[in-house]
Amino acid sequence: MSYLHNIGAYFLMIKEMFRKPTKWSVMRGLIFKDIDDLVIGSLGIVAFISFFVGGVVTIQTALNISNPLIPKYLVGFATRQSVILEFAPTFISIIMAGKVGSFITSSIGTMRVTEQIDALEVMGINAINYLVFPKFIAMMLYPFVISIAMFLGIIGGMAACVYGGFSTLDDYITGVQMDFIPFHMTYAFIKTFVFAFLLATIPSFYGYYMKGGALEVGKASTTAFVWTSVMIILLNYVLTQMLLS
Repeated sequence: MSYLHNIGAYFLMIKEMFRKPTKWSVMRGLIFKDIDDLVIGSLGIVAFISFFVGGVVTIQTALNISNPLIPKYLVGFATRQSVILEFAPTFISIIMAGKVGSFITSSIGTMRVTEQIDALEVMGINAINYLVFPKFIAMMLYPFVISIAMFLGIIGGMAACVYGGFSTLDDYITGVQMDFIPFHMTYAFIKTFVFAFLLATIPSFYGYYMKGGALEVGKASTTAFVWTSVMIILLNYVLTQMLLS
């Protein structure tokens, strides 16, 4: 029953998020602050992981293509497909569930513990709109982060391929360009918008409705990360089945 209660409370929170909006002059500052914290602040770790994981995907693909009859440009093709379809949208989103999700849960949870949320409600402010809506808007820029992850993943693969001696630069570029299906980019960004919504709302839910003290803030952050990751994996399967099958 607790699961059903949490699901119902989650959707009620989303409904409440769009009611009784905060003044734009205040909301604008909150949105820019959350863009800086959630999106701009994540570029460094996303760039680092994307570059090196792209290189690892390329090396593993090249080492498993030992048959001389298989053309070397398939290394670039496999890297592009892996990065665009799964690695950038899904793998990076799970990492962001740990970084962004724990930040959102701990920041809102700390406000709950220190009774700042109660103070907002006493002043007649819609606390859910004030706290959650700016994070939702900020995460709508999340596809920008994923596009950088795609680019750097392919560049990292190219560096590993060329400097590791697995194939030539021309073969790698030929593979990256071969049989490109534009809808795969559309599919990746549809997933990214869905994951961005989950990354903004599930951690906010666990932070807003937590009870207890400082110890419970840490527990809420862990729970938020687990359930955000679970929902990302489940919806990744559903969206892939719907859009690519």
